[in-house]
Amino acid sequence: MGLAYKALVIVQALLGLVMVALVLLHAPKGEGMGGIGGSAMLFSGKRGAEAGLDRLTWSIVGLFMIICAILGFGFIR
Repeated sequence: MGLAYKALVIVQALLGLVMVALVLLHAPKGEGMGGIGGSAMLFSGKRGAEAGLDRLTWSIVGLFMIICAILGFGFIR
């Protein structure tokens, strides 16, 4: 295993942890477990912070998927 492979595995693990934290920061949408308390707002539009959090989450997901493809297809060993 090369240094680049080990570095990508570490980056992938860190991105996974950041992704979990970002998903947990999202406001409940009224579906599933988040709507149990009754405080979820159904059919509400995205506001500034939520829209920014969405963009950041999707960016992290994209990076995570790219690294998964690189490691999975064996481009770096």
